[in-house]
Amino acid sequence: MRVAVRAVVRAAVSACRRVAALLGPIASSAAGRALGGARGRADVVPRDAGMATAEYAIATIAAVGFAGLLVVVLRSGEVQELLLGLVRRALTV
Repeated sequence: MRVAVRAVVRAAVSACRRVAALLGPIASSAAGRALGGARGRADVVPRDAGMATAEYAIATIAAVGFAGLLVVVLRSGEVQELLLGLVRRALTV
């Protein structure tokens, strides 16, 4: 088991190093601009760049939880009888 975990960790570290090597020039130029380079801060990614995505994910998880709770409530006999009574009353009026 430890051998498999070590292999996965090594592969992940290797992949991170390759990505860092590819992004090195981009990251260093962005850092230079952030520190007062010729272009200024217009091209620098803000610290909260992924916040909207995280907020959507949290809202989606909350909506799924609420939908699950709603399904459980609607499947109960009392609620089904109440809804059936409402529909019958609406159709007979």
